Amino acid sequence: MKTRKELKEEYKQMKFKMGVFQIKNNINGKIFIGSSLDLKAIWFAQKLQLDMGMHQNSELQKDWNEFGSENFSYEILDEIKKSEDKPIDYKKEIKTLEDMIINDLQPFEEKGYNKKPKK
Repeated sequence: MKTRKELKEEYKQMKFKMGVFQIKNNINGKIFIGSSLDLKAIWFAQKLQLDMGMHQNSELQKDWNEFGSENFSYEILDEIKKSEDKPIDYKKEIKTLEDMIINDLQPFEEKGYNKKPKK
């Protein structure tokens, strides 16, 4: 049986997909853009919040309740590969990538669920 220390080290060595995702309302085409250090886990977390009626985005939650989970899809838009060469602040890199994609797609108002950034 593995020790707690060995299990923690194994977990640290695991490679998760990191990057930017979207949740799309397939009825009205609106999208929600987000990012995560673990793209697989974030979908389960987002879906759980939506299913429980506790998502932080009230507009997305309202449409999820109205249209049902079967009318939404999850898609990975872009990934950041882990570098073995040098230490990288992946949180910062992912946030920058998310901001670029939001700027490009403009998922605001009738096009999406994201809030416009304050100028």
